[in-house]
Amino acid sequence: MSRLIIPTTPFTDQKPGTSGLRKRVGMFCQPHYLENFVQAIFAAVPALQGNTLVLGGDGRFHNEVALQTILRMAAANGVARVIVARHGLLSTPAASHLIRLHGAAGGIILSASHNPGGPDGDFGIKFNAANGGPAPEALTDAMYRAACALHEYAISDAADIDLSQLGSHHIESTQIEVVDPVADYATLMQQLFDFDAIRDWLRSGHRVRLDALHAVGGPYAVHLFEDLLGAPLGSVRNAAPQPDFAGGHPDPNPASCPEMIAQMLRDDAPDFAAAFDGDADRNMVLGRHCVVTPSDSLAILAANARLLPQFRDGLPGVARSMPTSQAVDAVARTEGFDWYETPTGWKYFGNLLDAGRIALCGEESYGTGAAHVREKDGIWAALAWLNLLAAKRQSVADIVTAHWARFGRHAYSRHDYEGLSLEHGDAMLARLRGQIATLPGQQLGDLRVQAADDFAYTDPMDGSVSQRQGVRVLFEGGARAVFRLSGTGTEGATLRVYLERYLADPAQHGLATQQALAPLVAVAGELAGIAAISGRTAADVVT
Repeated sequence: MSRLIIPTTPFTDQKPGTSGLRKRVGMFCQPHYLENFVQAIFAAVPALQGNTLVLGGDGRFHNEVALQTILRMAAANGVARVIVARHGLLSTPAASHLIRLHGAAGGIILSASHNPGGPDGDFGIKFNAANGGPAPEALTDAMYRAACALHEYAISDAADIDLSQLGSHHIESTQIEVVDPVADYATLMQQLFDFDAIRDWLRSGHRVRLDALHAVGGPYAVHLFEDLLGAPLGSVRNAAPQPDFAGGHPDPNPASCPEMIAQMLRDDAPDFAAAFDGDADRNMVLGRHCVVTPSDSLAILAANARLLPQFRDGLPGVARSMPTSQAVDAVARTEGFDWYETPTGWKYFGNLLDAGRIALCGEESYGTGAAHVREKDGIWAALAWLNLLAAKRQSVADIVTAHWARFGRHAYSRHDYEGLSLEHGDAMLARLRGQIATLPGQQLGDLRVQAADDFAYTDPMDGSVSQRQGVRVLFEGGARAVFRLSGTGTEGATLRVYLERYLADPAQHGLATQQALAPLVAVAGELAGIAAISGRTAADVVT
């Protein structure tokens, strides 16, 4: 084995987004492309030298090749120990837990999350810091600077490591430990929830359906829900991870899971269902005749937190991303704990979690999590709901209805306009920003504008400032329209329009979501000039 220094030239497009660097698989298959970005990580995180690194991914196409490359580069860059998951399959929340459990200097996670996989799909790589959470913006900026200045990288010429068997290996002087990706995570979950109560609920005749969407969450779900909790075999669907997610879209939302939605709307549906995304950090929660929005899921868990062993002593506070509905704010006001509004991106919750300011947090993009890790956690969210059902002995629909009766309903939807040109996306945001100063007080149809801004966030712990995080238009009566360009795509631009209307009157709680939001949809389209600029007359995806 030898340490090699390979000459290279910089790639100027290696700027990480909100969840690392995501590109088409073909981009990562270019000579030196992956190696350059990995070397930039080692350059930006000198603490990795002589320390421990956690490594794994969601099993998508190119995962196995990339893992072996990173192992050889870790050895050449002086990493003392790499903890890598068997077969390289490691969920993002489980990776966060391993980083924290082993006191690692950080972790490299190979995932494009809910983006499609396969040879023509997407690939991604991100670095999680020593607290287990996504790299903060200062660190991703340092990675980008390093990538732009890179002229060589270090790699060992060692043979591939067998990742199919547990055990220890060496590359150069670096110890490589192949570990069970599920075991430590399952132990943690048993410390957070009342497994006996959930078992009793299942034994009493309740049925569940969990769908891993052919992604990395399958092994975790089978072990936890079937092996440990006793759900019947087959309760977990699509449990075997596939490099192309069996041709599906590993995104747990109603638009991507129509068969699951159809089943749960039948009278003979299971009592509870949940789906998980590519790296098992996102979740969709369903009951019989009931689709729970991520915003409502966060608010309901906050309102019932003391019923879960993890939160037995109550919540110090909660946080939500800015586009997420204000449903959890209403809970916090009533229950008397703090709440925070952050930009989109899980990294913004990290400082609040580390400081103990919050213990529960969530995003509208089907992400919910808590202080046990520094990532959103789809499996955890499903267990939390099952624990809640076991404690309350009510159906999912009854729990949602009772929550609305107490706190009011925040009707909510996200409209995505995908595949826009970058010019059209930028033009819409520029149009919106140009109206901010004059919007307050305007009457737009039946809605009167109360305030408008381009959201900025000052971190209460380190004072860092994040500007231009999305345009908010707030209307009298609690309605909102929020506009931002997505940071998780790999091509073009996606305009996300987040629509929210507060319904205090229980007589309106049964309105279909899009019916309740129809006036807001029209106003939002006019404000952004969506049809005028892009020619689009309807969203590509509505969730």
